Amino acid sequence: MFHDVSIPDPTIVLDHLEAFRRSKTMFAAVDLGVFDALGDGSVDCDALANQLGCNADAMRTLLESCVAIGLLQKCEIGFQNTAVARTYLCSDSPRRMTGYIQYSNDVMWKMWANLEDAIRDGSHRWKQTFGFDGPIFSHFFRTPEAMDEFLMGMHGFGMITSPRIVELFDLSKFERLCDLGGATGHLTIAACQRYERLQGIVFDLPHALGLARQMVTEAGLGNRIDVEGGDFFVDALPTADLYALGRIVHDWDEPKIQQLLAKIYDTLPVGGGLLIGEKVLHEDRSGPRWALMQSLNMLVCTEGKERSGAEYDRLLCEAGFSKVRIARTQVPLDAVLAIK
Repeated sequence: MFHDVSIPDPTIVLDHLEAFRRSKTMFAAVDLGVFDALGDGSVDCDALANQLGCNADAMRTLLESCVAIGLLQKCEIGFQNTAVARTYLCSDSPRRMTGYIQYSNDVMWKMWANLEDAIRDGSHRWKQTFGFDGPIFSHFFRTPEAMDEFLMGMHGFGMITSPRIVELFDLSKFERLCDLGGATGHLTIAACQRYERLQGIVFDLPHALGLARQMVTEAGLGNRIDVEGGDFFVDALPTADLYALGRIVHDWDEPKIQQLLAKIYDTLPVGGGLLIGEKVLHEDRSGPRWALMQSLNMLVCTEGKERSGAEYDRLLCEAGFSKVRIARTQVPLDAVLAIK
């Protein structure tokens, strides 16, 4: 067939046109309980539809679509989970990301529908989408169980990124790490597992502490990691010679970040460090794609944005830090280390 080489290949446009459908397919399958129902076994489509209270023909289309996007596979009996789905999309997996997926489906999906207005106004979409002025988690996580499931989703994300973050720089000279906004403690746990002399503190708001204590105990690190409650903007910071901010800096506008960095700098001893885990933009802002998509997400959902290495260098040097180093990864977080 004749092909006009002067006409660009439309594949990338077609792929982006379909991309949101793939996301929603995964979201819906998680929400409906498909991956949990399959578990370690296999189930016939009609039986699964009956179990989950769904239309059988529609369920077959969903399951076949999940096969097409690599989350399920067909077998003699019917359908079964792939190893990826069993690990990250089942609610009984310790590496599950289901809480973050549900939050993406219930909250971020709706807020992204208002992206155009966020671009016009340069502000988040909480008021427009949900009728209140900020990301007040209590509106969505009205029970401890719901909050724990969200935190476990973030824990699954952290188990992918934290072991990589703590190996990018040699942290062996530090004695005590305090992870500010440390959630379930995945970064502190990964650091203490790598550095045998390191002691740790997980510092976060009180609602996160129960899961953090559980994870620290399960990791066998209860004698090396403390869990403390507090607000890092308001309360005195625990004593440490290394502080960590994982996926924190991108949440806030510059005045708040400057306030937090100054507080950390004033608390650190000379020679102490600050480890930041964020995806860092290329200096020409051409990528990585994950960072640019996350920066749009920060616009829609928070006061913040993603930054380039030069922007982190400026922020940290203005706060008094020196020896700012940046290490890039192939996982969804890079790392920045600055020394007082």
